[in-house]
Amino acid sequence: MTDERDRRKEAGGADDGRAELTIPALLRAAGRTYAAAARGALAAAGFDDMPRDGSYVVSGIARTGAPLGEIITALGVSKQAAGQLVDTLVIRGYLDRAVDPEDRRRLTVSLTARGQAAARAIRSAVDQVDAGLAARVGAEFVLHTRATLAALMEVGEEAGP
Repeated sequence: MTDERDRRKEAGGADDGRAELTIPALLRAAGRTYAAAARGALAAAGFDDMPRDGSYVVSGIARTGAPLGEIITALGVSKQAAGQLVDTLVIRGYLDRAVDPEDRRRLTVSLTARGQAAARAIRSAVDQVDAGLAARVGAEFVLHTRATLAALMEVGEEAGP
């Protein structure tokens, strides 16, 4: 264990015992770091009415242009909770809902100008956290972390629901 701690210390990593936490505990804490940064950036930019999980939806649409259904599925909430979240985002002016011109039975959702501005604030907050992380451990370790987390996602996808 001492050799591992020495390697982490040489790499600029923490040596305060946190590395012994389980991966789920580390992921939860890391998620809170990003969430707090996003909430702070949103509040500073005047978007203090963003609902819980709203930043995930807004930034997901802005970042990938993925269909709302995919983003909601990845969020892992019930259809009722998803509907309420989307309704709130529409009412508060972050999203616009319209009938799909190609299939009138479907609704499309897009970001409003307010939603785009909120997405930029969220992206800036994430970039700042990422920059701070890279400054602590180096860009190479950040790339390794991304690869590891992507592999973990694949493991989960292969395991199924």
